[in-house]
Amino acid sequence: MTMTLTSPLTLAIPKGRIYDELEPLLARVGITPEAKFFDARDRSLSFATNIPLLSIIRVRSSDVATFVAYGAAQLGVCGSDIMDEHAYPDIYAPLDLGIGRCRLSVAEPAHLAEADDPTRWSHIRVATKYPNLTQRHFAARGVQAECITLSGAMELAPAIGLSQRIVDLVSSGATLKANGLVEVERIMEVSSRLIVHRGAFKTRSHEITPIIAAFEEAIV
Repeated sequence: MTMTLTSPLTLAIPKGRIYDELEPLLARVGITPEAKFFDARDRSLSFATNIPLLSIIRVRSSDVATFVAYGAAQLGVCGSDIMDEHAYPDIYAPLDLGIGRCRLSVAEPAHLAEADDPTRWSHIRVATKYPNLTQRHFAARGVQAECITLSGAMELAPAIGLSQRIVDLVSSGATLKANGLVEVERIMEVSSRLIVHRGAFKTRSHEITPIIAAFEEAIV
C-alpha cells in the first residue's frame, strides 16, 4: 500500500490469538510495525510502522472498540461480539476481515444437558462478559436472564455454584470439554471487523478509504 498521511493516524489491534491471524493480513496490506513490536521482551504498547505518521497500538481485544469509539485511535480490528455488545454509535465497521472466527454460545455441565431442554427455560442465571447480548437473546425468546458479569474464567462458574450456565466464546470447544461443559445453544457467529471512527472517516476519508480498500484486497 502506498499512501501519504498529512497527520498522525492510529490503528488499534488486539493482543493474543487474533493477532496471529491478523499478522499475515497486515503484511499483505503493506503495514509493517517497527522491529521492537516483534521483541517479546518489549513492553511497549505503541509502535511506529513503515508508513510515516501511521502508528499501531496493541491493546486487549475487548478495549479496541473503546479506543476507536472515543477517537484515541482512528481505525481498529475488533471482534463482532464486542461491537454488538457495546453498540458504539461512533464506530463504522465497513469490512469483515474473515479472521478470529468463533461463536457465542450457551453452555452448561454435561450431566445437566443430558436431560435439559432449552426450549422450556423461563428464567436462567448465566455467567458471562456479554450481559447485553445475552439478555437481548433470551428476551427475544421470552426468557428472563439473570446475568452475572465476569471478565474471565467463565467455565468455573458452574463448578463452584455461581451459575449453572455460561455464555462465552467457543472455538474448538476444548476448554468447555476440559471443564465438563457442553454447548446447548448458539447465540451468534463471530469474526473480526475493520472498524473506523465515524468522525475521522468524515474528515479524513481521502486517507482512510485507501486503507479500507487495501484491507479488502488483502482478504483471501
